Amino acid sequence: MIRLIHLHDKTFNAVERQTWILPTAARAVFAATLLMYFWASGLTKLGDGVLGFLQPSLGAYAQIFPKAMESVAYDVSQMGLYHWAVVVAGTWAEFLLPLFIVIGFATRLSALGMIGFVIVQSLTDLYGHGGLAHAETLGAFFDRIPDSPILDQRLLWGLVLLIPVIKGAGPLSVDALLRSGFLARQDAPQPAP
Repeated sequence: MIRLIHLHDKTFNAVERQTWILPTAARAVFAATLLMYFWASGLTKLGDGVLGFLQPSLGAYAQIFPKAMESVAYDVSQMGLYHWAVVVAGTWAEFLLPLFIVIGFATRLSALGMIGFVIVQSLTDLYGHGGLAHAETLGAFFDRIPDSPILDQRLLWGLVLLIPVIKGAGPLSVDALLRSGFLARQDAPQPAP
């Protein structure tokens, strides 16, 4: 039994020392499961034409400010600068933050931003779109049903995003390339004055 314990410890200590596995896997899982979800959602918010990224669609306002849009009979012209800025920032965030996570650029900040985005998205779904009225949408922790869109799924999203916040991007990333280039310049001999 002692040999089995030592074998176990030796094997899993070796695995634990491979610090690149967890952040790289988290980014790969994010890319495989959530990248296209967020990009597809972002596409629904773009307005028409070349400047569509600055002129959000009616649907963008309705998705992000459902009650405010309802109160103005879905007339975007009655929405203010604040609403426009939030909708544009949210739309850009749906494209840029997932991209940055996948390529590993400013990964910790990008993943932290996505966690905030998912929290705001969830609160909007619950309060703005009435998700609280539907138990199957809200879900419940520690029940036998693992697929409610809000509590269950978004908690798992948060975990996938928390790993890069804590561990960084790993060695297969733009962050690692930038860091190695910066460190190489710091280690290079400095010319004499």
